[in-house]
Amino acid sequence: MRGAGATTWAVRAAAAVLAAAGLGHTLWHGLVEPGTALAFGALIALGELACRDTAPARGRASGQPPAADRRPAPLGAAGALAYALLGRVAAQPAHHGVLQTVAVVVAATLVGIVPHIARGRGPAADHLARRVLTTAFAAACCRPLYNAGRLEQWLGQGSGPVLHLLLVLALTALCDAVLAAAPARSRTGRPYGPLLRDELRARPGIGAAVGATGAVTALGTAAAGLWALPVFCVPLLLTQLSFHRIGEVRTAYRQTITSLARATEVAGCTRPGHARRVAALSCAVGRELGLSERELTVLEYAALMHDIGQLSLVDPVPGGATALLPAAEARRIAGLGGEVVRQTGVPAEVAVVVERQADPYREQPVAARIVRAVNAYDDLAGGARHPGGSLAALEQLRLGTGRDYQPEVVECLARVLARGGRDRVVPVRPG
Repeated sequence: MRGAGATTWAVRAAAAVLAAAGLGHTLWHGLVEPGTALAFGALIALGELACRDTAPARGRASGQPPAADRRPAPLGAAGALAYALLGRVAAQPAHHGVLQTVAVVVAATLVGIVPHIARGRGPAADHLARRVLTTAFAAACCRPLYNAGRLEQWLGQGSGPVLHLLLVLALTALCDAVLAAAPARSRTGRPYGPLLRDELRARPGIGAAVGATGAVTALGTAAAGLWALPVFCVPLLLTQLSFHRIGEVRTAYRQTITSLARATEVAGCTRPGHARRVAALSCAVGRELGLSERELTVLEYAALMHDIGQLSLVDPVPGGATALLPAAEARRIAGLGGEVVRQTGVPAEVAVVVERQADPYREQPVAARIVRAVNAYDDLAGGARHPGGSLAALEQLRLGTGRDYQPEVVECLARVLARGGRDRVVPVRPG
């Protein structure tokens, strides 16, 4: 873990050095084509000003927000990318270099985030570091070739420059994913490979819109001048505002589900924090198994509400430990929970996971296998139910892998626990 933390600090240090070099070089030599720099700087600052944070529920439950909820500034990112890719302005060559590109992006980003910082909601250092390094990478792929006139000399005026832009966009997206996986590894302790895969999966969607807008804005500015900036970027700004509204709806949705999950605790059916612990640990195991973001969302919702069927019982389960019940009774409670979940309006997959969580694992979907194993672990390890503690509880799950628990899920759970809950899993406490 020290190596992962060192990598994160190395990324931040590299971004800081590059930003200082860009600002120092630009202050010393002055701005090349200041009107163009000011226009793109204003666009980037506007994009940051229009960016608002959301509070993803899975960030609270499992320690790492889904890709859809990460703090995006699409307009700012597209403006920075467009300035790095800019070859001409109204058919006249653009001559700004890599260091000036970095300086304009850094200065504009800082201007745009000042109001957020004043409200205590500024972006993380990793967000800024990635913006600096990815912009520098894109600029390094384009600026020297543009300024020396070699790109047109080598590729001509046809489709060659466009193909070059597409290649730079793909490499920049890969660079951003590589940089994003480093702090995620430091936070969670997961292997770098699966984290990089998750980041690459997150690039389509808003990431593709950012890349396309950046490239089209650069090409439009080359043909029509700076008037192309509002024409091509207003749609992305509207998309960004809509994205925030969707994020707020998702946050409210997750908060509602979390409140429903706590109903079993308030009613005294389960131990305090049980649903949250099961959700956090289930998401960690799901990531270890390589589930997609949508699958993780279904898993989280099902884990939060997996015990909601106990609200229908006349006689509560002692301590809420359904893992200790006879199989028929556990399936009956799971079926009751599925019926309740279907009335909440959540996706049908969530209800399926809840109602099938007590089935033999070979008959279950993957999410139900995870919820069953993690719920049993928390039931067995919590309180004084297992005199041997968490290790003995895990060993008891291994003994049940013939029918009740999938061996791969149990081993993934063991790996997550061996990392000391590095996915910010809430530790199981006696009582």
